[in-house]
Amino acid sequence: MDVPLDTLNATDHAGPTDAATTFRALPPEAPLRMPVQNLHSAPDRHGRPTFSRTEPGMIRLRRTLVIGSALALTAYGAWQMHLVLDANGVSILGVVMLILFITLFLWIALALTSAVAGFVSLLTHGGLGLGIDATGSLPTLRTRVALLMPTYNESPHRVMAGLRAIHASLRETGRADDFDIFILSDTTNPDVWIEEEAAFLALREETGDSSRIFYRRRPKNTERKAGNVGEWVHRFGAAYPLMVTLDADSVMDGGTLVRIAAAMERNPEVGLIQTLPIIAGGTTLFARMQQFAGRVYGPLIAHGIAWWHGAASNYWGHNAIIRTAAFAEQAGLPHLPGRKPFGGHILSHDFVEAALMRRGGWAIHMVPALLGSYEESPPSLTDVAIRDRRWCQGNLQHYKVLPTQGLHWLSRLHMAMGIGSYITSPLWLIFLLVGILISLQARFDKPEYFGDTKTLYPHWPQVDPVQAKFVFIGTMGVLLAPKLLAFAALLFDRRTMSGCGGAIRVAASIVVETLIGGLIAPIAMLIQTSGVISILSGQDSGWNAQRRDDGGVPFGEIVRGYWRFTAFGLILGTCAWIVSPALFLWMSPVLLGLVLAIPLAAWTASRNAGLAMKRAGLLLVPEETSPPDVLKKAAAAMTAPEPDGPREAIAALRADPVLLAAHRAMLPPPRRPGDAIDAERLVGVLKLTEAGTVADAQRALTPREKAAALCDATGVERAVSLPD
Repeated sequence: MDVPLDTLNATDHAGPTDAATTFRALPPEAPLRMPVQNLHSAPDRHGRPTFSRTEPGMIRLRRTLVIGSALALTAYGAWQMHLVLDANGVSILGVVMLILFITLFLWIALALTSAVAGFVSLLTHGGLGLGIDATGSLPTLRTRVALLMPTYNESPHRVMAGLRAIHASLRETGRADDFDIFILSDTTNPDVWIEEEAAFLALREETGDSSRIFYRRRPKNTERKAGNVGEWVHRFGAAYPLMVTLDADSVMDGGTLVRIAAAMERNPEVGLIQTLPIIAGGTTLFARMQQFAGRVYGPLIAHGIAWWHGAASNYWGHNAIIRTAAFAEQAGLPHLPGRKPFGGHILSHDFVEAALMRRGGWAIHMVPALLGSYEESPPSLTDVAIRDRRWCQGNLQHYKVLPTQGLHWLSRLHMAMGIGSYITSPLWLIFLLVGILISLQARFDKPEYFGDTKTLYPHWPQVDPVQAKFVFIGTMGVLLAPKLLAFAALLFDRRTMSGCGGAIRVAASIVVETLIGGLIAPIAMLIQTSGVISILSGQDSGWNAQRRDDGGVPFGEIVRGYWRFTAFGLILGTCAWIVSPALFLWMSPVLLGLVLAIPLAAWTASRNAGLAMKRAGLLLVPEETSPPDVLKKAAAAMTAPEPDGPREAIAALRADPVLLAAHRAMLPPPRRPGDAIDAERLVGVLKLTEAGTVADAQRALTPREKAAALCDATGVERAVSLPD
């Protein structure tokens, strides 16, 4: 059993006491085998529970309607574009542009038909299923559930604030005893690591719950988040039939957690239930745009996906409940062949884990109508670009997973669409450049009115500017129609409409979000295009912690990051003007966004600009006008003062005997003969031995060496025994 924290005060710098040795940061291990999956042969589904109840025959009709309508709409759009480009026969540029148009139009056509499905689902109060009652009394659970909070160099104060809110919300449900919380650290920064340990001890002390809140740090963060969760399954999975995966910015209502856990108990054929995380807490203009779009358009999109995906839905990596045995049985990820960036461990693991579980016969569901699941948005376009670079590499990796034997066709579609979400950016850019070339060709390549064949009438060029305008208007209609459908659906939801400021303010906010988003779109296009090019050239993204606060991006950093987009916009605009002033005007929305890239990036990253929109009643969401209780708890925990004391790791351990004793108790087992030698640990301990003072050690150690040395009992003893 754990011991009260004050008993650890008896520990001095000489070594751990009996009390410290009985301190337990983790429960007893309950290993669960998680074999690596073979992508070249399908698993045996013998004995798997059937999910006929969760995938009725009607789902096939729904899929046919959504995909068939998208194909029909694309065929019509392609014919209209063919009429626009039909000038004196077939040209290579015309064929290239038509192919690009068909590819890109199919993308937005499928988004529209899926949105129509979401509109139907919203109006018919769909989006739940699995026997979930979102408003009734909470069911009683008979299953232990683990809440997994993976963290990597995140602010411990922020992470613990979310966990405090979740823990308090669970207590209010009366079902807290059914849930254990695991903080799974992959942190490499030694100062953040020790701060995490202190925050973990403070969370236990504040909640008085030392038997259900646990902490584990991996000395080596092998395979990143997937490896982090997988290691927990290997060590503790057998004790927890269900697990909920969280992200560092996740907050989930206790009632929501109980309801999805009960749904898993009622439906033994279901392997995963994905909730719809609502973005909240943003203050910058960019974050407020993201959370408004997510709140207004997100339910329509998610309802549409759930309506036609059925039991072959997807997993977004967090705010989802998973059947641990199903995950262990099917989701052990292999390394992909080849070198980085396409080979190695799988970065975007969530799509693949869902696909493998579905391949193994488990149902994967989304329940977008169940509220109480929240996350945050990156505060700026710059932060999204950093995150997107990693996501882009992970999604492009999936081309090696697509041939996996036994995958459901919708799982392949999920991964293909994930790849397409990044490939479409360079395709849009090529489409624009080909359009300029066609205009250039039309200017300098004079039409031949009379060919070799003698005819009574000349061959007039068939490029019709009126037809081109109709195609443009139709394309924009398809692109913007989901937003109009979302607004229409909101008219039937008075509570959400009121929380967003009323119909007039919602309409004005949609216009603002669309205009600013339209200006940002060409910048995002070039950012994603550069990401795709860098990945294709063999550059690995690495793994960087996300910035989640709204402190703003320094203007000099914005200039360095965005000047090339401004330069490209000026060059592109000059070329368009030289070709034709009409072409320049036609491209002006794209050109304007690129030329204004620097001020746009700075303005949208501004907290003052975001709060100005809030004061004007624009971009409002119900989670800020009438915040749910769990978000109030999280906000209160975030605004609470952080504990005093040094933030540097060695100084923090020396200043707090309780923290030091707990740190010693949480150290990994010592190296055994035959184990691999950790060079950084050896160097770190040696530098601590040679240091004359604490300040000397702090200057001499690199972050990696300090982290490795503080993971060693000898290194800890030498660090805390150094003179000041």
